[in-house]
Amino acid sequence: MEIGVPKETKDQEFRVGLSPSSVRVLRENGHHIFVESQAGNGAGFTDEDYSNAGAEIVDKASAAWDRELVIKVKEPLTSEYKFLQKEQLLFTYLHLAANRQLTEYLIDCGICAIAYETVEQPGANRLPLLTPMSIVAGRLAVQFGARFLERQQGGRGVLLGGIPGVKAGKVVILGGGVVGTEAAKIAVGMGAMVQILDVNVERLSYLETLFGSRVELLYSNSAHIEAAVKEADLLIGAVLIPGKKAPILVSRELVKQMRPGSVIVDVAVDQGGCVETLQPTSHTNPVYIDEGVVHYGVPNMPGAVPWTSTQALNNSTLPYTVQLANLGTKALELNPALAKGLNVKNHHLVHPAVKEVFPDLG
Repeated sequence: MEIGVPKETKDQEFRVGLSPSSVRVLRENGHHIFVESQAGNGAGFTDEDYSNAGAEIVDKASAAWDRELVIKVKEPLTSEYKFLQKEQLLFTYLHLAANRQLTEYLIDCGICAIAYETVEQPGANRLPLLTPMSIVAGRLAVQFGARFLERQQGGRGVLLGGIPGVKAGKVVILGGGVVGTEAAKIAVGMGAMVQILDVNVERLSYLETLFGSRVELLYSNSAHIEAAVKEADLLIGAVLIPGKKAPILVSRELVKQMRPGSVIVDVAVDQGGCVETLQPTSHTNPVYIDEGVVHYGVPNMPGAVPWTSTQALNNSTLPYTVQLANLGTKALELNPALAKGLNVKNHHLVHPAVKEVFPDLG
């Protein structure tokens, strides 16, 4: 099969769909890989690295896109819509629930679109292709939050870890899944006071075995959210409902009650965000101030550490990519986990959760 790897076009998105080592595996399976020139530069992979792995380097994006299977990291932008083809296989993050325009175009063009974030293994919310980037995003959320709490960045000037004689900053995390857990690890390590709120009591029990008394674990309801958010120096949105838009848990009225210069980092922005005042931003312009609070809403946070992120993502995506390359759409019939990743096929929206968001497109 011919496989294309275009250069990412999202603002400061330096990850790349395939690493040179993944290219080598696909070549060993008899496939031909076409990598757009400089596609891997931001992640530390040169054109020579890809050539040595067996890829053909192409100068134009169209030459990478014009293949049976296209491997990306982020969803196609409007400038890339012209490259999408009927019955082509696209394997990438899509997050369609927050993007009606892209959803409509994928349906109209007749592409077969498989989303990393909805590939699901048996069990409760086991999302193998979302997990590695959730780990990275969770850890970065605290790192970025700490930075924007600095006064020079518009924050209230709080050192999360405090010092002897001065209390530590308070980190409130909405959601105790992978993102929330990883964020808590970093926040605890920095010496912050940490609260996690979640609706899953079993998950809270697990987190107690992980953190003990170092993290306050609360059942997530409106009263607890309101009390916690008002006192937060750093609020992290870590809510995920696979395939669906994130619920709004923090209203504008509640944001108004936060201390001026507090920071919100909403990792759920890919799925619409769980904070009413949160809008998508970019690595170039990552923050804005609304109601006196600093808002960080970069939807491709792991793109800030592309060397780590690309390899972590490929470690998880490669087995599925090999199956798609070897078998085409038949892989969807043979692998139930991969089948759950299918969002659009033959001019139809097929993923149940996305169909709930756009019932008129189903």
